[in-house]
Amino acid sequence: MQDGHPGSEEKAEFNAGELIMGHIADEHGWHIAGEFSIPLPIILYDTQRGLSVFSSARFEHGHAAYNGYMLHDGKVVAVDANGAIDEAASKHIWDISITKNVFSILLVTVLMLLIFPAVAKRYKQREGQAPKGLQSLLEPVILFVRDDVAKGAIGEKKYERFMPYLLTTFFIILFMNLLGLIPFFPGGATLTGNIAITFTLAVIVLFIVAFNGNGHYWRHIFAMPGVPAWVLLILTPVEILGMFLKPFVLMIRLFANLAAGHIIGLSFFSLIFVFGATSAAVGYGVSVVSLMFTVFMFFLELLVAFIQAYVFTFLAALYIGAAVEESHEHQESLV
Repeated sequence: MQDGHPGSEEKAEFNAGELIMGHIADEHGWHIAGEFSIPLPIILYDTQRGLSVFSSARFEHGHAAYNGYMLHDGKVVAVDANGAIDEAASKHIWDISITKNVFSILLVTVLMLLIFPAVAKRYKQREGQAPKGLQSLLEPVILFVRDDVAKGAIGEKKYERFMPYLLTTFFIILFMNLLGLIPFFPGGATLTGNIAITFTLAVIVLFIVAFNGNGHYWRHIFAMPGVPAWVLLILTPVEILGMFLKPFVLMIRLFANLAAGHIIGLSFFSLIFVFGATSAAVGYGVSVVSLMFTVFMFFLELLVAFIQAYVFTFLAALYIGAAVEESHEHQESLV
């Protein structure tokens, strides 16, 4: 944009919000630095035009259209011959592309499939011997989930049935959290800072609780024993709502903690450029303090990565334990 002097250009202002949300949000390419990014596959199913598969590099970082499609605010939309967005045609697009988050989920899955079968194999080969290598690193965590989470929340008699789920949940959340802390490829994707990811994890908890809930659990949901009928008119809807609110709280807790941590860390980092836009000297001065806070937030987020994996797994185990717990009368009859 010309400012009245030939050859001079107005300098674009640094947009901290755009930087932060661009890091938190999903994208169709893996941004590395500047205009350089690693292209990812675009896979579209258009109910009118069929299947289309091509590289995200065709969109030239959202500056160009390809095959009647273009990127607009991070979403693939249909465009007409003049390059204008066709709202009606865009409604027919199903975007099943391999985005940054999808790629990261696949990477976490591959890591899980490589690490844990190898650890299980080492257990069989070294049965009765002291753990060694990766086995010695993971064994204390596995025992912690078994002894302090599963047994305590579900009980000695029924915890084994849910151990595969609890271990998978703990490690997949932990791996996603840790991968998001790596500032360069293939890290940097804030998976647990994506509400769709935490929603899926919460729905799995809801299904496990619903399908494993015994008669004692469901009687307390729909008709709590010993409560007058007129009170049940109020209590039963509250209990049913609570059944859905518990996994909803899990979803929000995990999403908010991880997203907020990344936002705060990036905000401190952005201060360098915000103050640097006013004065180079001020920018250099602020950079020292800003980097110190950024490093502090990194280590805090490292701690939060473990804590949130534990909290989600522990609360899920508590909900499962409440669903499979036998009534006191049934327990006394078994004694």
